[in-house]
Amino acid sequence: MLSDSVVEGPPPFTRLWAEIVGVGRDAGSGGYLRYGFGGAVRELERWFRGVATADGAHTVEADGNGNLFAWYGPPPERGDAVLLGSHFDSVPHGGGYDGPLGIVSALLAVRMLRESGREFRRPVGVVAFAEEEGSRFGVPCLGSRLLSGALDPDRAAGLVDRDGTTLAEAMGRRPAGARPELLSRIGVFVELHIEQGRALVDLAAPVGIASGIWPHGRWLLDFAGEANHAGTTRMADRRDPMLTYAFTVLAANKEARLRGAHATIGRVEVEPNATNAIPARVRGWLDARAADAATLEALVEAVRAKAADRAVRDGTTLDLVRESLSPPVEFDGGLVTAFRRVLADGVPVLPTAAGHDAGILAAHVPTAMLFVRNPTGVSHSPAESASDDDCAEGVRRLADLLTELAAAG
Repeated sequence: MLSDSVVEGPPPFTRLWAEIVGVGRDAGSGGYLRYGFGGAVRELERWFRGVATADGAHTVEADGNGNLFAWYGPPPERGDAVLLGSHFDSVPHGGGYDGPLGIVSALLAVRMLRESGREFRRPVGVVAFAEEEGSRFGVPCLGSRLLSGALDPDRAAGLVDRDGTTLAEAMGRRPAGARPELLSRIGVFVELHIEQGRALVDLAAPVGIASGIWPHGRWLLDFAGEANHAGTTRMADRRDPMLTYAFTVLAANKEARLRGAHATIGRVEVEPNATNAIPARVRGWLDARAADAATLEALVEAVRAKAADRAVRDGTTLDLVRESLSPPVEFDGGLVTAFRRVLADGVPVLPTAAGHDAGILAAHVPTAMLFVRNPTGVSHSPAESASDDDCAEGVRRLADLLTELAAAG
């Protein structure tokens, strides 16, 4: 294992982390407002370019989809590059580690090898993916989906945020879409990420290896009724979509628990959104996840059926639209086995129900993930955390893997 005692001079994790910790942080909530293609993310991208260039990257390449690639070592050719990285964007008022920890750790792992005097026998890249959370334009892993061809660029260009800005307007151009010549350079992708749960806390382990990702997706539930006066409309005469929506929230919770799955409705929009008016329309977004595709399908269908039945009784209507769906992912078995051998001393292997860019790339290249312990077990919240010691351990483990995968000699 590479260690700080062996490698002289790499700045500690705390030093590099301190350079970005304030970017996009909301003083009120303590959480982060780092939206895809917004000012905070642009600032972090400039920082990324500067650090990578100073550390010897021979190029920092934009792919036309909002993703940035810093390349080190020999020029990347077909199927031979080792790629590390994650994303900069956050959910509204989210934690600071979800995404950026993987980029900072990748930059430091590359720096550790270079400052130890090791040469790369194959190209090494660090990537900052765009709009992984989908918080601004509604499609998670947007950058990696575009790169891999999983998302049509014309459809993506027309995606609209809550302020009415299209993706094409936010990017200043139509997204490039699939880049097979760029994707074909990648031989291995490894994403380090904060754990979004308590498994590593319970196992008393600072770092873990991911085995796979649950299938998951997002569905828009659009309930329509009749707007009317809150004071003069008799209860028996109401066609209130809020009632149908409220019933559906509870039904989703029940159906998920019955199946050992997860269902969340965390975003809602109401029209006209007035205190003294019965709503005309309520839109809610269902996030559903399960251990397998059949369970996920059954969960969503059960929620739809119960919502539709309730809509008939409430005199409302329901329109269900699937906005995204990610199939189950099993990370590359050879990589997982190799990582267990390299990391050796009891590093646990665990699944996750959270989506990641690694899950998108896994359909195209051998892919794996490392998790760093999160003491609170909380993510997508300001309460998300990690100790500097655990983060430094994650960097060292990532550097060990990079040594195995790409170092010469």
